[in-house]
Amino acid sequence: MRARQYGGQVQSANLATLQAREDSVQARAARLPSVNAFNQFIYTEGDRTPSGVFVANDGVHVYNEQAIVHEELLSLIRHGEVNRALATEAIAKARVEVAARGLNLTVIQDYYAIVVAHRKDTNSQTSVREAEAFLDITQKLEKGGEVAHSDVLRAQIDLQQRRRDLQEAQLGVEKAKIALGVLIFPNFSSSFSVVDDLQQLAPPTPMAEAENLAVASSPDLSAARASIGAAGYDISVARYGYLPSFGLDFFYGIDANQFAVRTEHPAADPRLSYRQNLGYVAQATLNIPVWNWGATHSKIKQAELRRDQAQLDLTLAQRTLQSNVAAVHAEAEVAQAQLDSLRCSVDLALESLRLTLLRYQAGESTALEVVDSQNTVNLARNAYDDGLGRYRVALANLQILTGTLP
Repeated sequence: MRARQYGGQVQSANLATLQAREDSVQARAARLPSVNAFNQFIYTEGDRTPSGVFVANDGVHVYNEQAIVHEELLSLIRHGEVNRALATEAIAKARVEVAARGLNLTVIQDYYAIVVAHRKDTNSQTSVREAEAFLDITQKLEKGGEVAHSDVLRAQIDLQQRRRDLQEAQLGVEKAKIALGVLIFPNFSSSFSVVDDLQQLAPPTPMAEAENLAVASSPDLSAARASIGAAGYDISVARYGYLPSFGLDFFYGIDANQFAVRTEHPAADPRLSYRQNLGYVAQATLNIPVWNWGATHSKIKQAELRRDQAQLDLTLAQRTLQSNVAAVHAEAEVAQAQLDSLRCSVDLALESLRLTLLRYQAGESTALEVVDSQNTVNLARNAYDDGLGRYRVALANLQILTGTLP
């Protein structure tokens, strides 16, 4: 949850969803009547006539202060724009889930990288203690004249290498925590701890069930299907270019030579003593498309090509999902199957080291054999921990693909 809150990819996907939602709002609003306030003043050069130089202006001074209501009637029965915006919003929502799942996998990988690094740090500490114990044995045997000084030197060299390995292991822990800290904190921090749950091993979901769950919950497939829907609505919107448009406009306000509700002027007839400036006018406009050099046909063809591309993308997404599920499932099965072997290798390496030390103390083996046994034990321990981490990551990846991650 912390990574979703601070992850840049998820935040970007959420912002894209909010933008797509505003497109839906705008598409719905475009179907409803709009109201605008029109304000205009026109000054025309006078020429001693009532209208001035430009007859169409109807006067030297023309004031326009009007409220305009406009409605495109046929838009009420056209739903293509709204449906397209809704489909685009669905695509954006699916991409949020895609980004979230990708972030989940990254966080899990970084988390278990820390756990495994801690285990390797512990293994290195154990190796240092084993090397110190072997150095103590060689020094005591040298004092008793049972081994040469070269064995002591060999043990010292091995101990120094173990200590360097310990420093590298500690560095590995710090680097792994840095990688995760960047994702889960608003301000970088590596001051946190993790819980070692590598031993909590659950079996992977059966292959057939995993495929069904993945298909049912895949955000990639959801986005691809929504893209096909959006492309279909693109075709509908493009076809609107063949249809007429029918608009209604209603104007209410002032269009007069004086900025006043009415104009007073003397007249012989009392009924004409003033002119009413405030009033209304309505107009209906029918536009019928006749010829545009094939532009509408081109837009329809273009939209159909986008739909074909979306269908191709869906097919590719389905195949990719199936291959990913199969690969991750195989990874989890192999990693799980190897754990017993890796655990057995640790036990065998420890027993070999014990026997080699006994043989060395009895003068039947060399220091080089002991050091080699110590190396084998350390490698076996690290390999077992890597195997645990590999299985947990593979299992988590499978759960992400199937939508069953807790």
